[in-house]
Amino acid sequence: MEINNNQLLRFTTAGSVDDGKSTLIGRLLYDSKSIFEDQLESVSATSAKKGHKGVDLALFTDGLRDEREQGITIDVAYRYFTTPKRKFIIADTPGHIQYTRNMVTGASTANAAVVLIDARHGVIEQTKRHSFIASLLNIPHLIVCINKMDLVDFSEQRFNEIISQFEEFSSKLLMKDVRFIPISALEGDNVVNQSEKMLWYQGGTLLNILETLHISSDVNKIDARFAVQTVLRPQNEEYRDYRGYAGRVASGIYRVGDEVAVLPSGFTSKIKSINTGEVEVQEAFAPMSVAMTLEDDIDVGRGDMIVRVNNQPELTQEFDIMLCWLHDEAARPRAKYSLMHTSNEQRAMIKEVIYKVDINTYDRIADDKNLSRNDIARVKLRCTRPIMSDSYRENRNTGSIILIDESTNETVAAGMIV
Repeated sequence: MEINNNQLLRFTTAGSVDDGKSTLIGRLLYDSKSIFEDQLESVSATSAKKGHKGVDLALFTDGLRDEREQGITIDVAYRYFTTPKRKFIIADTPGHIQYTRNMVTGASTANAAVVLIDARHGVIEQTKRHSFIASLLNIPHLIVCINKMDLVDFSEQRFNEIISQFEEFSSKLLMKDVRFIPISALEGDNVVNQSEKMLWYQGGTLLNILETLHISSDVNKIDARFAVQTVLRPQNEEYRDYRGYAGRVASGIYRVGDEVAVLPSGFTSKIKSINTGEVEVQEAFAPMSVAMTLEDDIDVGRGDMIVRVNNQPELTQEFDIMLCWLHDEAARPRAKYSLMHTSNEQRAMIKEVIYKVDINTYDRIADDKNLSRNDIARVKLRCTRPIMSDSYRENRNTGSIILIDESTNETVAAGMIV
């Protein structure tokens, strides 16, 4: 299987406070030679000052100072590294319950989630919570790292017990691809290099799995969705009659000559040309940013969507959504918010809170209708105009929205269309 180095994999990491998440990322960066000399010197000096034996790998990722002092990770820290096979972006998200919103933010664009479990403790509430969020956000691949195997004598029996615990609760969740790896982040077993102490494990190391995950089929190639961000009208001699529609292909494939419909008006036309920068191309697919021209002169503006005639999203003004409340202030009943969906912006109102989810037990709470920070709930939204949407399960780009408080311009919630 050929893997090209220009393929980018985004993955998020989640675990409870002392599961060794920062050490794992440090080990990944350190053993894959992705750390600059000056970083290494600085961390070595800090480790020596703290009296650690060798290099404290966790310091490579705990970049926030107050977090180093308290020994916890509080925000989403993004790390970039590359190997000969792939480029990676790591979203390192905090484990505490009060940072659910940070995990939702860091995981929303991920191809894979790496969930850490302490081999001594097995599956705990936080494991269930992180797995629930990964399932809710429809992350295609889940890699469960059972860490600190050195503290349970590298026991295969313990590894299998934790897999059974995990599968018992994850059967209720929608997960496509789950893999289990026994590791020791501190010692480096099965992170970048194969472990000599767990010869019973025949699978790949964490880096090997991250490098070979098949991610090109994660993108929806069937439903063609192109949200117009801006209309290009260059006022010069060469392009006097040029009228291009610029934006990013959310999903599907567009080819010159395809018959398309423009929503919400419903007018149809054919694609005349597709440009990426100065170059004219014959086809465009997600996530390319392009400018298209159409054969007919029809009225197209920002927020409109160009789709296939025989494959269209739903035009809906009222819909159900799984919402994660991000803001410190609670949701106001029937208040108006700005809704952003692709390039389409309009006003919306939370019509009804149907139920909240207890993310530790997955139980539905029907009698509590108040939405406060970190709550996840199923709500009914109503917009002033129809939006062109798909369900989030089918299309992460056209199935997600954010809500913005019009008075402060702050993002208050993110949601997945059911």
